Amino acid sequence: GAKMADELKTLPMAEGLAAVRQTTGTALVDVREAGEFAEGHIPGALNVPLSTLAPDVAATLKDKAAPVFVYCHSGRRSQAAGERLVSFGYSDVTNIGGILDYAGELEK
Repeated sequence: GAKMADELKTLPMAEGLAAVRQTTGTALVDVREAGEFAEGHIPGALNVPLSTLAPDVAATLKDKAAPVFVYCHSGRRSQAAGERLVSFGYSDVTNIGGILDYAGELEK
């Protein structure tokens, strides 16, 4: 079948976070539920729960060409969220997996 030009990319957590820090204008998005986010998240992350992820996310993520990095608890929800963002027209989306693979400080 015909492939879309823009596909969800995948990076390991450490590499993804390095890319976030080295690139200006990136968005780091935690797609877990608000309660999970409140218990501890990667510093600088935005919370956009997968359960609420709809085209109106454009109000939060205004630049569809800017790099977006998504993570969740284990990597499954971020995969689904990333695919949804690509379907909404975001052209540079990377799933960096789950917070289980994150070794740094958490922000609450």
